[in-house]
Amino acid sequence: MNTYEKSGYLKEDFQYFHLHTRKMQEFQYHYHDFHKVLLFLQGDVSYHIEGRVFHLFPGDVVLIPAGEIHKPVLNSAQIYERIILYLSPDFLTAAGNKDTDLNHCFLQAKKHQNNVMRLLSTFQKNLSHLCSCLEEELKAPSLFAGTLRPKYLVGEFMILLNRATLNHCSVYPENTFKNEKITQILNYINNNLAASLSIDTLSSRFFISRYHLMHSFKDATGYTIGSYITTKRLLYARALIRGGASVTDACYASGFQNYSTFSRAYKKQFQTSAKKDR
Repeated sequence: MNTYEKSGYLKEDFQYFHLHTRKMQEFQYHYHDFHKVLLFLQGDVSYHIEGRVFHLFPGDVVLIPAGEIHKPVLNSAQIYERIILYLSPDFLTAAGNKDTDLNHCFLQAKKHQNNVMRLLSTFQKNLSHLCSCLEEELKAPSLFAGTLRPKYLVGEFMILLNRATLNHCSVYPENTFKNEKITQILNYINNNLAASLSIDTLSSRFFISRYHLMHSFKDATGYTIGSYITTKRLLYARALIRGGASVTDACYASGFQNYSTFSRAYKKQFQTSAKKDR
């Protein structure tokens, strides 16, 4: 059975990339263990996230919470330029306080299923300026506070994003993927990982044939229902384990019926055993 690939590793508090793709390229669906912010600068690109599709315009900010399956689709050979920030959720939590959660914008994106922010021009300019400052700082780590100032700049970047979210200083573009049935099924799966999620159960619950369900789901997400459910259950189990749950409790709470099956799948997905991941 195919599974989604984890892409990228984050051993620091954050990573910054300014990337250019200069020719047509096909990207595969993948997920990250960390949050991702993408500032879209130019190109002809649609972003696919958990069955939703957004056509991007220069200045758009894409918010991808940890664990959400996604990929960009290049619609033409135009240069695809973007700035990407990989962000540790723990770093954002530590950088805030009890009244200020810098993870807020990602939580909102996940809650409202809208991952793209089209900011007012003032916010766009401020974010672009911070990115320029951050890029210069990262080129000169030997300067006084050369490893400290980038963290402050990332913190300021995230404060601006969250202010834009809270103060309604952005427009949220419409999801252009219109299969409401698949959207409902995706929501149901993610909210009921411990329940029975067989194809027969889902097709019966949502009044859709097995054949149509399997093909529509793969068209929307790029993978089979089984692969999607397994990946989401494993991600949830790992979150429980890292939060202090026993491996056995995490296994059954995430929807696995057999510990040996869970253990093998966990090791295959994360290249480590569940017991070592505590």
